Amino acid sequence: MPINPTLPYDDNNIFAKILRGEIPSKKVYEDDWAFAFEDINPQAEVHTLVVPKGRYVSWDDFSARAPDAEIAGFIRAVGEVARMKGLVESGYRLLANVGFHAGQEVPHLHVHIFGGEPLGPMIARR
Repeated sequence: MPINPTLPYDDNNIFAKILRGEIPSKKVYEDDWAFAFEDINPQAEVHTLVVPKGRYVSWDDFSARAPDAEIAGFIRAVGEVARMKGLVESGYRLLANVGFHAGQEVPHLHVHIFGGEPLGPMIARR
């Protein structure tokens, strides 16, 4: 069910629990700013999630409130994961859903990295 990205951060969301080690995940990458892990329901050959370690509901929340160093660190982490996965030469897609119309389901900013195969059109056709 899509969430309202204007609500306060919920410390009980699934990604917060993964960051605290309360729910297991298949870790791909971790640094001071970000944690990356494999999606449990992959939608492409490669489907990795990257989440900031800070408490941000959405991309909008993150871009408005995070310090510059945290923004830079998170964006660099996303790039590092794509390189680690060997996706740069063949290409990959980044997706960050924000709010109802985009179908955001977890109230913690996360970026999906898709790749490893042709991904088709950017959005569903009408």
